[in-house]
Amino acid sequence: MSTDDTETTASTESKCGASSSTDGETGSESKCGATKTETSSESKCGASSPTDSSTSKCGASSDDGDEQEVGSTVEDFDGDPGRLVAVGLGPGEAEGMTTRAKTALADVEQIVGYTTYVDLLPDDITDDAEDIYSTPMCGEVSRTEEAIDRALAGNDVAIIGSGDPNVYALAGLALEILESKGGTASMVDFEVVPGVPAAQSCAARVGAPLVNDTVSISLSDHLTDMPTIESRLHATAKEGFTIAIYNPWSRKRRENFEKCCEILLEHRDADTPVGIVHGAGRDDEQVEIATLGELPELGETDLIDMTTTLLVGNEETYVWDDRMVTPRGYETKYDY
Repeated sequence: MSTDDTETTASTESKCGASSSTDGETGSESKCGATKTETSSESKCGASSPTDSSTSKCGASSDDGDEQEVGSTVEDFDGDPGRLVAVGLGPGEAEGMTTRAKTALADVEQIVGYTTYVDLLPDDITDDAEDIYSTPMCGEVSRTEEAIDRALAGNDVAIIGSGDPNVYALAGLALEILESKGGTASMVDFEVVPGVPAAQSCAARVGAPLVNDTVSISLSDHLTDMPTIESRLHATAKEGFTIAIYNPWSRKRRENFEKCCEILLEHRDADTPVGIVHGAGRDDEQVEIATLGELPELGETDLIDMTTTLLVGNEETYVWDDRMVTPRGYETKYDY
């Protein structure tokens, strides 16, 4: 089904079946039948966002009062709740989805997700869904609450994400918001359907770089300040772990990538292998193995952006036959 109209804020028809007024009307119904608060300019099933907001919710500067708040509670919904399933889509292509994920999506009535992830869904899943609701970047809180409120209104709902729901994703947020509404996980039969995380799917493209201890770090995590990320990078690089770096480059945070390279080169040799996988499993996939010394200049190319995962080898990682290899340690105990 088409999702072209799912980002319209002045919808006159509820995504949950209840009627709703155009946005900005005080006390009008939310998209699941809950009541909007007076400060809300647009409800996403009860989510409240201040009308004086002038900045982004995802990394740009904001005023102290510019925080999203939960706009409805379990008491605002009548009838029996439905189900809520957090589904990981894996790397991107339909073949990368697990059978369990496909089954879960086929069993729900409605799907909620980031627009880019909705576009990755196979046609047979989108065609069979009763309704699909999507939001662009930075809508994490509003779309998660949308999914919860749809479930509380009696629908069977899936909230989707790439990779795995427990890796830089929304499974935890869903439980937090559900708790804040006075609900319980068992109330909506909450379930997490795992998917292949980006680090694993990207590692498969470049060989076997994650065979030993590995730490994942997101550089463009708007929920974590850069000094904290820098501290994690220093500690991880010192310990000699293989490092999987998510979201290495964005227009607003290019300095994060530059600082990351600086920290890594402080603790690792410049010839340390780095696997670079852009758009794993998608039409624009690119794969390259470079060295840590070459990494800074690659930040200025199309190879590295928010869809790229970097796999920085440890001190024992090497390249053999165009593949990264991180020894597990068997060579110290066995002859082969």
